[in-house]
Amino acid sequence: RGCVRYQGNSQESSAQPSSSRHSQSQLRNVASSGAIKKHQKSLSAWFSHQPNEERQFGPSFSLDAVHVDPVIRESSLEEILKPSPDLTIQNQLQQPRRKVISLHNLFDVDACGRQVKNVVLYGTVGTGKSTLIKKMVVDWCHGRLPRFELVIPFSCEDLSHSHAHVSLRRLITKKYQHLRDVVPVLEASNLRVLFILNGLERLSLDFRLAGTELCCDPNEPVPPSAIVVNLLRKYLLPEASIIVTTRPSAVRRIPGKYVGRYAEICGFSDTNLQKLYFQMRLSQPGCSGEESQDRSSAEQENLVEMLSRNLERHNQITAACFLPSYCWLVCTTLHFLYFTRTVPPSQTLTGIYTSFLRLNFSGEVLDSSDPTHISMMKYVAKTVGKLAYEGVMSRKTCFSEEDLRQCFEVEMKTESELNLLEVFRSDVFRFFLSPCVQPGKEHTFVFTIPAMQEYLAALYVVLGEKKTLAQRVGKELSEVIGKVSEDVAVVVNIVSKVLPLRFLPVLFNLLKIFPRYFSRVSGKDKDAIAHTMAEELFKEEDYYNDDVLDQINSSILGVEGPMRHPDEAPDDEVFELFPIFMGGILSRRNRAILEQLGCSIKNLAAFEIAKAMKKTVIRKGRKGLPPSELMDYLFFLHEFQNERFTAEAIRSLRAVNLSSVKMTPLKCSVLASVMSTTCHEVEELNLTSCNLDSSSLRTLFPVLLRCKALHLQLNSLGSDACKEIRDLLLHDKCVVSSLRLANNPVGEQGARYLGEALAGNRSLTQLSLLHTALGDPGAEAIAQHLAQNQHLQELNLGYNSLTDTAALRVVEVAKRHETLDKVHLYFNDISEDGKRALDSLRMDRDGVRALVFLTAGTDVSDYWSHILNVVQRNLPFWDRERVRQHLALLLQDLESSRSQTANPWRKAKFLRVESEVKKMLGKLQDGSL
Repeated sequence: RGCVRYQGNSQESSAQPSSSRHSQSQLRNVASSGAIKKHQKSLSAWFSHQPNEERQFGPSFSLDAVHVDPVIRESSLEEILKPSPDLTIQNQLQQPRRKVISLHNLFDVDACGRQVKNVVLYGTVGTGKSTLIKKMVVDWCHGRLPRFELVIPFSCEDLSHSHAHVSLRRLITKKYQHLRDVVPVLEASNLRVLFILNGLERLSLDFRLAGTELCCDPNEPVPPSAIVVNLLRKYLLPEASIIVTTRPSAVRRIPGKYVGRYAEICGFSDTNLQKLYFQMRLSQPGCSGEESQDRSSAEQENLVEMLSRNLERHNQITAACFLPSYCWLVCTTLHFLYFTRTVPPSQTLTGIYTSFLRLNFSGEVLDSSDPTHISMMKYVAKTVGKLAYEGVMSRKTCFSEEDLRQCFEVEMKTESELNLLEVFRSDVFRFFLSPCVQPGKEHTFVFTIPAMQEYLAALYVVLGEKKTLAQRVGKELSEVIGKVSEDVAVVVNIVSKVLPLRFLPVLFNLLKIFPRYFSRVSGKDKDAIAHTMAEELFKEEDYYNDDVLDQINSSILGVEGPMRHPDEAPDDEVFELFPIFMGGILSRRNRAILEQLGCSIKNLAAFEIAKAMKKTVIRKGRKGLPPSELMDYLFFLHEFQNERFTAEAIRSLRAVNLSSVKMTPLKCSVLASVMSTTCHEVEELNLTSCNLDSSSLRTLFPVLLRCKALHLQLNSLGSDACKEIRDLLLHDKCVVSSLRLANNPVGEQGARYLGEALAGNRSLTQLSLLHTALGDPGAEAIAQHLAQNQHLQELNLGYNSLTDTAALRVVEVAKRHETLDKVHLYFNDISEDGKRALDSLRMDRDGVRALVFLTAGTDVSDYWSHILNVVQRNLPFWDRERVRQHLALLLQDLESSRSQTANPWRKAKFLRVESEVKKMLGKLQDGSL
């Protein structure tokens, strides 16, 4: 059947008239004169242009550098028309292995040996049709498509907006002025021409002779749709080749007899293509910003390696990355998470998802033949958004066919609505929902990217689609009454002048009350949105989860370690991005982009929601939040992009505790950006165990200046970081009074920087350098500059391997210091002689307390509980064997001092402290401490 059916092919003529040879020669002279070369240069500049969203990947980013061809499989009209099987991952992987064909071979001869002239290239949203066409044009411009001597691309969206009659010749020269010398001889020549018609679904084509007359004259003005029809009929320029791109629902608009080959874009159905795409995208020079080349290169390689391992596990992300569009989203999100270092961050996570939707749906109408012309994104927000919202509210990510039917079909009433649903299922459904890969859930669906469920749920709520039946009826009735009341007003005025019916004006005024009353009631919707946002943002059951940025990172790169057993109960679903996306969608930039997609959020609505949020979000944010939840709150404020609102929220935070939150460069940028909206002093900033480094401190510098108590323990801060701390403490606006640097590898060089800071600082009163690997040289560096300081009151140099000489040097300087009255020297290598020398120095001047042992002469030290508490808190980070040795020495010292006193009260105190030390030693040996 395929051989005898007309396939849109044309027979090559065996001989050419001499006149055509002359025309061809004339055309080749034109080509050689540079007309086509100018056309190539113009097309290359236009089609190589990348949207703003691509600039983040580095200055060297280009389509040529990162393009990966998707899989293209040859298809047929019968296969397109047959009912699709159940959309499970097994069916998706076990489809008939149709012939794979490359882009450059689409016009090869068909199975019957005929030269193919018309090709229909179809694919669902997100498979890469437009990008493939751009690459094809760029290849031709650079001589990589020698089959064709001239390529003329047309956008069907552009043609659909033109209603005036125009000739093919005028249409070409109007779009491409460089071809004005080529077009006149186009028909007479034998030039190998390729017409590209991108997005055919935007055109309404009628192939009936009664609907579109035959036209073979390129100079005759006809509607643009008639030009397309006659090109495809091969009645106009029959020797020209044509490639058409379209969505599956529009394939049937072209009769099969005019198509030489059908080809389906299947995206990245091969995992190796996904890996290649990620490798090329994430390894671009300059992708990671201004960091050192070696460090950024290593980070990029590590990122690609983790992503590849997660793809090999065949997780849900592997199914998602069938679509090249989602590969782009994954790369963009990783770039945002790992390479954002500017303050404020150049973009938001909500902005990435909104831009992603713009790249795929900008200007897209679900069905151009439908009179409503509803935008594709608006339809998605109303239908898929409803499914997403109900899933979030019921803490569900897997959806059955019944769930889909309830959301998509239950309210269908008209033929038009059913047609729209059919187009949606054919063209868009797989973009948002894909079969679940979890064993036992093959016949359920999940959102292709988990965060997309939360984004669409947020969009559904913010657009006001979440309405009760009474609200919907009330809105429609209000609009009807509002329109009718204007006409009624005219009639009432006329009738009241003729008839003395005094009740008519009263009745009319009552009628006008309803729209006003309804507008007030509908204003409560904004309060409900703000309330929903606050409730979801501060859910107590989510308080101790990872922060949302770590959750996104894990969803993309996976979690390293043993895989979960299939019988093990899954963790509860978490939807902490939902309220953050709600705030992000309300930002001015995202509202402007959504307006382009047909999803309008008015300025007044955004203002009223923000006003209502002050009563709920800010009030709840004042409560003490766990560190991860506080990070989510700060990220929400960043996504909201409302400086006045953020400033009011931040002013209520006097203490910021982010301990144990992994402060990536992005989180540091978010913290610095959000805190910069005010200039108030922060009582305490706790960044203990946050993976900070020198670049983190550099980013947070303006915030650290305003903090009175600064906790930086357990951060691997070395000498480079100490240099940043020196600059911080020497700044004239620094208000830091307490600085804790315990358990950091400060070292001798770091101590020198800190010593310089002590010499010039005027605010610091407490400095903890417990377990910072100072050694005697580091302690000497501190002591050398300590004399120039006039404000320090407490200095902790415990557990630093100090010997008698260094310890005595420090205490001697402290003795002469005006304000310093407490020096911590416990867990150092101080001998008995050193202890006695320190005791004598302490006796010389009351007020200087050197905390070395648990004893003070023949009595127990007043700070014995403090020293043991410090040991217990830091034991997980200290060398246990060394701690055991020190505790044994402390116990020996306690027993010796107890034997030297006859006071029963003191003996009782010694015995109590000894029991505590023995208990700690016992737990240490058992491993229970």
